[in-house]
Amino acid sequence: MQKLLRMTHQREVILDEIKKSSTHPTADELYERIKKKLPRISLATVYRNLEIMSESGLINKLEISGRQKRFDWDLDQHDHIYCIQCHRVDNIDLADKKDVALPADQNRGYKVAGCRVEFYGICPKCSARSQKKQKGESKKMACKSKCGSKELSEKQREILEALAKCEDACGSKDIAAATSLEPKQVSCQITALKKKGLVDSPVRCKYAITGDGKDALS
Repeated sequence: MQKLLRMTHQREVILDEIKKSSTHPTADELYERIKKKLPRISLATVYRNLEIMSESGLINKLEISGRQKRFDWDLDQHDHIYCIQCHRVDNIDLADKKDVALPADQNRGYKVAGCRVEFYGICPKCSARSQKKQKGESKKMACKSKCGSKELSEKQREILEALAKCEDACGSKDIAAATSLEPKQVSCQITALKKKGLVDSPVRCKYAITGDGKDALS
């Protein structure tokens, strides 16, 4: 039974915003919408009025799986399904639920007044985002596979060829002398080659080609 409740302007605005939403908004979500119409209203006021209206039976307060409370203007008997990713909540109508009965040996002495059914899963929007993300990742991997993380530029190949001819580790100046590159260019390319695992530095400031580096030349 709905208790008599004086409908203030604030409560009318709050109720109107709840009725506009089909996904059962939280108090925080409602506050963000309501403050555009009532700039001076506080979050605490929104919370307080929601509690008063739910206690009076004007709206329903939902506590889905222990998450943040949500509010529903539809007072007819119905159940809910919610998204485990974005926490959106939608109504469901289970026509056969009235036939569900709790076995007498399981009621723990309770006088059962009714039951609620709650489904959970992933909503259409989150599913679409997930599929889009997977496609994007597949494209990146395909590009990486196609391009090859160890693909060599002309400068890098020239450095590897010079290192392959060295019996011992070589410094940047030695490599520059054996190639057409300046020492600074050699240092820059050496950094990239080390990241690819084609060059290592067995001695401080000296470099040698790795087994992968030799394979990259073949």
